[in-house]
Order: sequence, then C-alpha cells, then structure tokens
Amino acid sequence: MPTVVAVGAQWGDEGKGKIVDWLAWRADLCVRFHGGNNAGHTLVVDGETTILHAVPAGILRPGTVNVIGPGVVVDPDVLLGEIEALERRGALRDPARLRVSGRAHVILPWHTALDRAREEAAGRHSIGTTGRGIGPTYEDKVARRGIRVADLLEPARLREAVDRVGPAKNFELRELHGWEEIDLDAIYRRALEWGRRLEPYVEHTTGLLDRALREGRSILFEGAQGTFLDIDHGTYPYVTSSNCVAGAVCAGAGIGPTRIDEVLGITKAYTTRVGGGPFPTEERGAVGERLREAGAEFGATTGRPRRCGWLDAVMLREAARVNGFTALAMNKLDVLAGQPELPIATRYRIDGKLTEEFPMTAGEVERAEPIYEVLPGFEQDVRPARRFEDLPDAARRYVERVEALVGVPVDLISVGPGREETIARANPFRRSG
Repeated sequence: MPTVVAVGAQWGDEGKGKIVDWLAWRADLCVRFHGGNNAGHTLVVDGETTILHAVPAGILRPGTVNVIGPGVVVDPDVLLGEIEALERRGALRDPARLRVSGRAHVILPWHTALDRAREEAAGRHSIGTTGRGIGPTYEDKVARRGIRVADLLEPARLREAVDRVGPAKNFELRELHGWEEIDLDAIYRRALEWGRRLEPYVEHTTGLLDRALREGRSILFEGAQGTFLDIDHGTYPYVTSSNCVAGAVCAGAGIGPTRIDEVLGITKAYTTRVGGGPFPTEERGAVGERLREAGAEFGATTGRPRRCGWLDAVMLREAARVNGFTALAMNKLDVLAGQPELPIATRYRIDGKLTEEFPMTAGEVERAEPIYEVLPGFEQDVRPARRFEDLPDAARRYVERVEALVGVPVDLISVGPGREETIARANPFRRSG
C-alpha cells in the first residue's frame, strides 16, 4: 500500500485538515511529523465542526491510528484537552488509536511566556507568531537542552532538567522583559501529572511506522503550516520554526525517503496569509474583504483575520519544485463564485525585471509586483457539484489553467467545508496502490 504526504503549498491555512480527513478513510495510519499547536485543522463532518491543534486530523475515521512523531513539539495541556473532548464524543475510546513519540519535545510554560514577551518587545518588528511557544521550544531542542515526552515519565530525570533549564528562562523573563518568573516547583509537579496521563499513549513511534510499512499498511503523513512558512524554504524571517516541506517527513516521522510514494500539495483557490511578511498578490481593499467574508478567513488557532489575495502560480511552482508534488488538492473553489474575473499571478516584476521564479529573499518578495493572467469568473454555486463535469465551464477552465501553470494535476477539489463536498478526479492512494 502507498504512503502519501499531504503538505501545504502556500502560507498555511490551506484547508489541510479537511483533505487529511477525506483521505484518511483509505489510510491505516495518519501521522503528524512537525510543528505544534500553532496549526489548527478544521474538520466538518455531518454538519459538526471539529478544530484540532495537536491530534492528527485522521482521528474522526474510526479505523485509523493517529501518530504524533518525534519532530512535533507537544503542549501537554492542549493535547490532553483534545483527548478529553474526543473521549466525551466517543471518537477516541481506545488509547491505541493515538500514539505519541517519546522523542517529541514538550512545550513548557516558560516557552509560551518567552514567545509572548519577545513578540511584545519586538513591537512593530514582531514576526506575528501565535504565542504558543513553538519557536522557543525548537530553540531548546536544537540547543540540546529540551525536555521530551519520555522525560515526563522519569521523575528524577525530569527534576534535573527543570532545575538545569528553568533558571536561565526565568533570568530572561525577569531581566530582559520585566515579566514574572515561572514557579519551577509548580512546573515540575504539573509535568509529573502530564506524564501520568500521557503514559498510555507514549510509544517509540518509528518502530510502529516501520512495522506498518513492512505489513503493507497505508500511511498518510499530515503537514502543518505551509511551504512558505518553512524555516529554510519560506519567506524568512516571517516563517515558523520547523521544516514544513515534504522532505521533513523523513526526519520528523522517522522513515527513509525511499518509502514515500506520493506528495499531495494543498492549496486554496486563492491565497491567504496570517501575521507579518510579504504577500505579492494581497488585496487590501474591497476585493480582499469579499474573499475574507466569503471564505470565513479567520485563523483556527488565533481567530486573527487572514490577509487575502489572488492565486499565485509563481508560489505554487516553487512549492511543487521544493516538495516534489505528484498532485494538488484545491480548496475553497466555492469562495470564488460571484467574482467577475479571476486573476492568477503568473510572473513577477522585481526591480524592473520580469521573472517566473520565486525570489530567494523576503526583501525581493516584498518588492515583487505580480503580473496577472485574468480568467473569466463564474456565478453558479458549485457546492452541489460532485464531479468535475458538474462544475461550470469557467470553473473548470480555472482549475485546468492552474494545472498547466504549475505542471501538476489537480486530483481533489473542495467545493465546501463538509467532508462530502469534495470532487475526486483521482485518489492519491490509488495512484500508487
């Protein structure tokens, strides 16, 4: 059975949760391999909305085992809160359906405090983080002073780690930012409780994945954020603190590159961005407001209004190159209904020169003027469509033009938020299965 990686092709918020939920019916395992609770995945099933920040989006499919890999950073309070909510709904009766790597790093209260204190101190130069402590946790991981999930299960090791790392965190909070110190004894007691409650879910997940692959089971790898928030390939420094591209599956989940079969890039039918950073196709006027209102473009994690603009094929080509997309999933085609024209950015003009390549630096992206190709819009409501042929001619031409500009087929088209509001032109699992 094949392995499929599903990753965002833009600046996150592409609707990965819906696509992962839709694909999970064919997957035996659904795996998160990076990021933390700064990503919110929204699922709408039978009219009920579920927003997940820590648990993989395959959890609402009863036969799927959901895995949080070693590349993820885990906020235990958030994870345990989601577990409790899923248990109350009857969606998680067996702990074996949720596995958490003991190697995943833990987000602690000092990480969230430092995240917010630093953003506050940066003022107008702030990056626009979610304030969830993601960056400071990855800092500690790379500096080899982090606390991992497995450490929560060993009281003596946990105590030593808190006493070793905590004082430096308090020094920064107190002396650099004027914030209150964190009670280290309280953190230790709280972390022991986290360990007690999480122990039934903790596993050496790389072994679990290896066994599954050897048994021929299908695996869906679920990305958080998007390609252009990747720490290496995104619009640095306006990025997240992990690698978001498909190649990060290997390190973040613990599998070799020879075991990946398909890479599905997820894009909206237009473009959005949350927080600071350059955005060449952003519409700051009435058009952007219409897209925001029609698409309900407010962050699932923070509630912040998303910046909105037209589809950017320059970005998508770069994302296809970096990730090796074998197919695309296009979300929110329904939001474009009623737009008289549908511009697509096909090139940029930067410092007077035309280019079809995505620039190397955020400064160049900031100076990029999009050159648009304008397609006719469509008036019809596309939400009832279940086949590509059901779409109006202009909507089909729009999808086909995106395929031609990016050089990747659009396998899945979302025409509404519901699980069933999906057009499948091809199933990524069947492509190699």
